Amino acid sequence: MDLKDIQNLIKFVAKSGASEVKLEMEDIKITIKTGAEKTETTILQQAPAGIPQMNISGQPIPAQDPAQTASVDPDTKEIDTKYIEITSPIIGTFYRRPAPDKPVFVEVGDIVSPNTIVCMVEAMKLFNEIESEVSGKIVKILVEDATPVEYGQPIFLVDPS
Repeated sequence: MDLKDIQNLIKFVAKSGASEVKLEMEDIKITIKTGAEKTETTILQQAPAGIPQMNISGQPIPAQDPAQTASVDPDTKEIDTKYIEITSPIIGTFYRRPAPDKPVFVEVGDIVSPNTIVCMVEAMKLFNEIESEVSGKIVKILVEDATPVEYGQPIFLVDPS
């Protein structure tokens, strides 16, 4: 099972609504847990012959109070509580375009819908397409191109109206 298969499995479990899925094969064991906030935890254990077991685990970030996550735009000094954040689902490097000579995925003012690709995050030499989970208009891009992002870090603000 390669990384792309694991990522597809995580997406499938998240969309299915299941709270926990365990998959065990001869040399690999995968546990995927999802919560009500759509946070995901993936534990991957692989034990090739002669190598000790390794455990890779992503810890979910606890849900925050919306009043704490509201940001202030320095230009308008208005609280952006009416906007929805698109956050990075993984740690890696944020890219606005699929290749240096290609156009950006989205610009401020573009309309997005669920499953619209908004950017890529590169992690361990794998480029992961990040899709919007909401419909609306991109009002702000919060991260500069080719900079590191953390799990759960807001990368776009979307106006759902």
